Amino acid sequence: MSRGPRATLARRDWGHDESGCSIMHVDMDAFFASVELTRRPELVGRPVIVGGAERSVVLAATYEARSFGVHSAMPMALARRLCPQAVVVPPDHRAYQDASRAVMEIVREITALVEQISIDEAFLDVSGARRRLGAPTLIARDLRARVREEVGITCSVGIASTKFVAKLASTHAKPDGVLLVPAASTVPFLRTLPVGALWGVGERTEKTLAGWGITTVAELADTDVATLQAAVGKAAGAHLHDLAWGRDPRPVEPGRAEQSIGAETTFAQDLYDFVIIGSALLGLADRCATRLRGQGFVARTVSVKVRTSDFRTLTRSRTLSSPTDVAQEIHAVALELARGVDRRGLPVRLVGVRAENLERRGASVEQPTLEESVQEASGAQREAEKTLDRIRDRFGVNSIGPASTRRRSTTTRADVELS
Repeated sequence: MSRGPRATLARRDWGHDESGCSIMHVDMDAFFASVELTRRPELVGRPVIVGGAERSVVLAATYEARSFGVHSAMPMALARRLCPQAVVVPPDHRAYQDASRAVMEIVREITALVEQISIDEAFLDVSGARRRLGAPTLIARDLRARVREEVGITCSVGIASTKFVAKLASTHAKPDGVLLVPAASTVPFLRTLPVGALWGVGERTEKTLAGWGITTVAELADTDVATLQAAVGKAAGAHLHDLAWGRDPRPVEPGRAEQSIGAETTFAQDLYDFVIIGSALLGLADRCATRLRGQGFVARTVSVKVRTSDFRTLTRSRTLSSPTDVAQEIHAVALELARGVDRRGLPVRLVGVRAENLERRGASVEQPTLEESVQEASGAQREAEKTLDRIRDRFGVNSIGPASTRRRSTTTRADVELS
């Protein structure tokens, strides 16, 4: 999904005809930072950055910090230089999960047709709720009021006839606003946008299109499909041309399963010592497994990310014979994959673990390995890890963990990103 810039001169009023506009996109405003402000009201109005120390990246920033040029995914060292007066707050992912759950409970009271696409955003199809709750703009007004009153944060809502345009509308409604793009205004609205606003246009594609003289959605829409396909490929060219003309037939998909669960850490210093790296992988596998169990998923695929000191990022993955939500099993695969990465003799800056190809636990027959059949080790290990889950629920996420990760705590800093 594109994180491209919004049009600075885009209008905030495209008309009031709501017929045919039953798709809403709800997006929390500066979500992680907003949750932190509910717990630290003395920081309201000040530039606040959520993230780790110098070698990590910005997870979120308040709008006061953004006015200095700070944005998510920016290196913390650069963010601190841009806004030295900012208050830096370490992330608390449990708090963000709790706030997300509260918001989504409110959303699902409106309609069952909810597609949550990340921790802080979701699509709604309110076509069936209009008779009961009123026009989409009224639904958006009441939704935003409830989120503000019950969760203490703000959200922005885009309303349109398609998911793609609703997402763009919520971006242009920020912060704390609503933007309706009537069906008849879809193409005029899109033609005000830079080409980077389109889904699927990242930095590389944007540069490629610029080389063909295409920098706006209007220029892309006016380019014939064959030329676009020559520039970016057959499938991508046709897809982008459809989006530029507002064609997006995808429905809201309620209950869409989370595609992956992952965590990563940036080390305080670049490391050669694979004992410490392996310990970090265990901690990350533990975080992934905890979330898998908490959400009732198991993973069929484990992948690792290794970033070396020259910022080269390498990934490896393996599909398991049986899906799992056990940290020790995820760690064993991740460790083997990480050992097989050709680092060219360079130290490691960052490692990550991701559980992919998710399915509901119990949804398929699991074939035990020979070792599991003889020792029943996997079941015992899972029960032990579930005990850890209960302790963390009661005493906090950092109250207990694998011993080896505790021993490394003075050596590395875990800046975890969950998706």
